[in-house]
Amino acid sequence: MSQDKKDPRSRLELEAEALAALEEARRMPAGPERTEAMKKAGILRNNAGLQGEPFAKRGRPAKT
Repeated sequence: MSQDKKDPRSRLELEAEALAALEEARRMPAGPERTEAMKKAGILRNNAGLQGEPFAKRGRPAKT
């Protein structure tokens, strides 16, 4: 069974899309539309962050 998978977008493309969505949301007047646009921008930014190194260590480096 073959599955057609789309090529995943690169992290840079996702970050650029998130930044554009955030700038667009910031220019909108206050209201429910802006709130939804800000949420969408946040989701896009989180997705871009998930495209990073999956096993990156967090925190301070170990002392040697």
